Amino acid sequence: MTVLHHEHPTHEHTHGPACGHPAVEHEGHVDYAHDGHLHREHSGHWDECERHGHVAHEGHTHEHGPGCGHTTVTHGDHQDYVHDGHRHAAHDGHWDDH
Repeated sequence: MTVLHHEHPTHEHTHGPACGHPAVEHEGHVDYAHDGHLHREHSGHWDECERHGHVAHEGHTHEHGPGCGHTTVTHGDHQDYVHDGHRHAAHDGHWDDH
């Protein structure tokens, strides 16, 4: 699986610990959830942080939903649930790694 390198050239907002957007740590960096997608700092600019392809999270027995205790972030047209360095989204009866 790869993460696409798609620069967000008109990103004028500077993210950080007090920027007001949810911070999601994963794969050695921090993404900031903003306007339905996630950004990460990379070499002096901001990239979209989106995985390429469909990746089911095998063995995920926890059911996410309101009150499950995990942070939610809006991602496109759905909610991702954040825990253990991953974002999970419901998809066709299983959970996907986002």
